[in-house]
Amino acid sequence: MLLGARAISYAGDTLSMVALMLHVATSTGQALAVAALLLAGDFVPSLVAPFAGALADRFDRRRLMIGCELVQALAVLVIALSLPPVWLLLVLVAARAVAGQVFQPASRAAVPSLVPPEGLVAGNARLGLVTNIAELAGPLLAAALLPGLGTRGVLAVDAASFVVSAALLTGLPHLAPVEKAEVESLWKGARTGLGYLARHRTVRIIALGFCAVVLCTGVDDVALVVLAKEGLHTNDSVAALLLGAVGFGLTAGYALLSKAGNHLGMTVLLVAGFAVSSAGNLLTGAFAHVTWAVAAVFAMQAGRGLGIAAIDVASNTLLQRLVPDALLGRVFANLYGAVGASAALSYVLGGLLLDATDAPTTLIVAGAGGLLAALVTAVALARRVD
Repeated sequence: MLLGARAISYAGDTLSMVALMLHVATSTGQALAVAALLLAGDFVPSLVAPFAGALADRFDRRRLMIGCELVQALAVLVIALSLPPVWLLLVLVAARAVAGQVFQPASRAAVPSLVPPEGLVAGNARLGLVTNIAELAGPLLAAALLPGLGTRGVLAVDAASFVVSAALLTGLPHLAPVEKAEVESLWKGARTGLGYLARHRTVRIIALGFCAVVLCTGVDDVALVVLAKEGLHTNDSVAALLLGAVGFGLTAGYALLSKAGNHLGMTVLLVAGFAVSSAGNLLTGAFAHVTWAVAAVFAMQAGRGLGIAAIDVASNTLLQRLVPDALLGRVFANLYGAVGASAALSYVLGGLLLDATDAPTTLIVAGAGGLLAALVTAVALARRVD
């Protein structure tokens, strides 16, 4: 049920974001407005991550997820009916994204209650697989539906997808936290989650390593667009193919881990994911000037996708095994909130580097920084004492 709900919701969400980006770009003609839309959807939710996690640890997670899906459906429906001015659109997109931010830690924390301990790796891999396929399908659905339905129609489809997702989630059992958390205010609950993340050495190393890698490499998609258009002089179709290469790697990585992940150590898999995803960027920059550069870039970015899949499955599984259930929602929320903030900072710093140098140099620097972060994380995890 959770797999089906996530697939439908992710596909609809990606579909509507494509429609909204095109709508904002067309109606305003301003790149800044499109950037603000992306920030409202990606960065704003990270600001409320500690509180989102506290909610996930306080209430029945099934009911919370259903409520979040319905809130998102309502927000998207209002946008579809009104197509409001940009300032109000940003508010509504941010509201939808905040509801999604509450959903995410609840869904990740629910996995150990839905699968046996030996099935955690496969369960996390399958969840990643269906959501990645759904995200890949979103732009394709947008291309197919926009000509006939228009922006309003596509947004209505997204609103309906959230309702369908909520209906599927009603088939889950009750998912109240296994360990009853101390009754405390939302503010104190958020502080407790942050405090646990700071005190638990292994969890802290995982979080810091994850954020460091993202800080170094988050700019890669921006650099890849510049590389494809200005460095390799490709057309839009080839540029899109290169951007989609990581999706192929993600799909392959999740599929492999769903079958063979139980035979791997999660700590090793996490560090390997950090290293492989970073090396993919470094080698993309290094091979940018060879005669077969397009094929090389595609292969390296697909390899980056394999590394990202490893990071996702390993980090989720490690935290589900290490963190008490009563704190699991908060740890997930704080981790991914920090990762989102690291990505936003990477866009800024990486953009400055990109303007000062070029795309191959930016990718090489980003990859080298990620590899260094992977090495430091490996050493810290080897020396950890909890």
